[in-house]
Amino acid sequence: MPVLAFLPSPSRALWHLGPLPVRAYALCLVGGIVLGVWVASRRYVRAGGQPGVILDIAAWAVPCGLAGARLYIVITNYGRYFGSGHDLLGIIQLSDATLGFPGALAAGSAGAWFACRRAGVKLAPVAGAAAPGLAFGLALGCWGNWFSQQLYGRPSSLPWAVEIAPAHRVAGYENYATFQPAFLYECGWYVLTGVLVIWAARRFLLTGDRAFALWLAAYAVGRYGAESLTLDFAHHLFGLRINQWVMALVFAGALGYLYLTRGRWHPGRPAAGEVSRPAAAQSRHI
Repeated sequence: MPVLAFLPSPSRALWHLGPLPVRAYALCLVGGIVLGVWVASRRYVRAGGQPGVILDIAAWAVPCGLAGARLYIVITNYGRYFGSGHDLLGIIQLSDATLGFPGALAAGSAGAWFACRRAGVKLAPVAGAAAPGLAFGLALGCWGNWFSQQLYGRPSSLPWAVEIAPAHRVAGYENYATFQPAFLYECGWYVLTGVLVIWAARRFLLTGDRAFALWLAAYAVGRYGAESLTLDFAHHLFGLRINQWVMALVFAGALGYLYLTRGRWHPGRPAAGEVSRPAAAQSRHI
């Protein structure tokens, strides 16, 4: 039965500006980083933080995050890079457009912690401001998978199913043309998590660390669901993908942190990302 409506995939994901190759995946990644830093910076400043602090922290967190993202892919997909017939230089080549956000989160958080210590800034307000930025940045970055025709699910005839070219179809599914757009589901989920964190921070007066933990738990749920849809090869442990186990641990850790810190709020406490304003600034609003 022919599919009457679907989401077509871009015919190109690579362009050349003279000798310089420009990849759509990289553009979406950079756009996501810029959007995330912008959102975090605005929230931090609006909460009373100093302008430029988030940019200074991002100068450490972003490179660390990119390195961690690549390292995560190498560790969880070691068969691509080690063993007979594989080139170790592939570890540092990003032409295969694969980065692992769990690794980016871990290494980027370490970089942000170091930058905060170096600048004498508290980490919790930075984390609270960064949480929605990470969510919206990830939502934009998801579209890189649309251009590279990866991160798709089982065959589907839904109107929003994504068309995948034969060269990008998983072995065994060559005769199917349209698939569940897992990247699109992820994008929508990340937007919702960003909105959720902003609302919850205001509604419940969450401290920055708790707002970040809330986002982390919501992110883990969405990523776990996306992993259950995708068809690409992945190592399994007790019937689940490695990434699903990682997301389960992240969710449990974030939920545990929220429970252990459940007393860290009270009426009048600054919300997520907020820092104490100077007394003079507060008096102008009285």
